[in-house]
Amino acid sequence: MTPRVREILSWYGSENPGVLTNLARMMNHGRLRGTGKMVILPVDQGFEHGPARSFAKNPDGYDPSYHFNLAIESGCNAYAAPLGFIEACAREYAGEIPLILKVNNSESLYKVKGDPISALTSSVDDALRLGCAAIGFTIYPGSSERKTQYEEIAHISNEAKKAGLPVVIWSYPRGENLSKEGETAIDVIAYAAQIAAQLGANIIKVKPPTAHIEQPEAKKVYESQGIRVSSMSDRAKHVVESAFNGRRIVIFSGGEAKGTEDLLNEVRELARGGGFGSIMGRNAFQRPKADAIQLLQQVMDIFAGNDK
Repeated sequence: MTPRVREILSWYGSENPGVLTNLARMMNHGRLRGTGKMVILPVDQGFEHGPARSFAKNPDGYDPSYHFNLAIESGCNAYAAPLGFIEACAREYAGEIPLILKVNNSESLYKVKGDPISALTSSVDDALRLGCAAIGFTIYPGSSERKTQYEEIAHISNEAKKAGLPVVIWSYPRGENLSKEGETAIDVIAYAAQIAAQLGANIIKVKPPTAHIEQPEAKKVYESQGIRVSSMSDRAKHVVESAFNGRRIVIFSGGEAKGTEDLLNEVRELARGGGFGSIMGRNAFQRPKADAIQLLQQVMDIFAGNDK
């Protein structure tokens, strides 16, 4: 156990030994083990966006075992997916990589006219049965359905932590009162990180924020207090600060598909701003396997401070 991992675990003093053990299990796995940084491969896109949109660019991705192998061979800290993908291979790859069961999901066949909410698609019992190290759950701050979502995560988080499983919250602002630009605005993303932390998340996943400020009330404070938002590193620093002054693990999504250099430059800025890591799906698994492994390992090197 490295001093850095011990320090991070000390921030979660209210958690039981099972939760702390599984947090340590993820931080002590893969190429970034012991650094306190994390790169996680998430593959819930087949459920969320459909198989062709997710896997046609790299047809190997239709096979659940492909993603297990990609996460293992690249040296990820963990692999996250919905029930079906994990069930398909959990026995074959038992113990080879920490698993995060994504316990709620949504699909894009139904076009939401109002505000989004995901459905519960699996349980804490499933996570335990499959040997998972954590559960994952999506919330949509700003949605008119937030009451139901917050109550659901309060219930399932309590159940998971009693069973020794950490909670990873995907905090994605969305709703009729937010503009499309506002979904990734710096004030909104920082708020989303704070909400996830207040809901008891052990690990928080948010999107990389833009310099746009959505809320007029927040804009006044950002300007009067001189909060810097011009660079991605400034914005990442503010988001991490918003998650209990950096005392919660905040990792950033890879976002929409983009070129390698653009992606790596964004990761460099997130790392400079104190981000704890990346959770990168489409930008990795839609590439040929060798390219995906190279990309994920380049991202790991950046967070480890070994960028060349």
